[in-house]
Amino acid sequence: MALTDPLGDMLTRIRNGQRAKKDSVLSPASNLRTRVLEVLQREGYIRGFSEDETGKHKQLRIELKYFEGEPAIKHLARVSKPGRRIYSGSKELPTIRNGLGITIVSTPRGVLSDAEARAHNVGGEVLAEVF
Repeated sequence: MALTDPLGDMLTRIRNGQRAKKDSVLSPASNLRTRVLEVLQREGYIRGFSEDETGKHKQLRIELKYFEGEPAIKHLARVSKPGRRIYSGSKELPTIRNGLGITIVSTPRGVLSDAEARAHNVGGEVLAEVF
């Protein structure tokens, strides 16, 4: 069965893994998923990730992060969906929880957090919001 929203699937796996208090979760590998995970790791929302070669398909093993037993990610949601894409310029990028959270944006310079996109003065497709 083909996935219509691979990034949304990965975000759901992370949410479900944290609710179940898992140390890590597996997700099929792709370039977009890897770039989003790099942003989450840079911003401190996950401990890390690695690429596993199990069978004929590559998998991403995502190591989840907890602080005093609570998940580091309180909210993780897909903003731009396959049925409705959301684009934003660098000046109009949304702030999450007055700057306590991040927005992940796909820009011509790559996948960046909202603060990095503002620093580079680029906009793009708003992929997800995290806090």
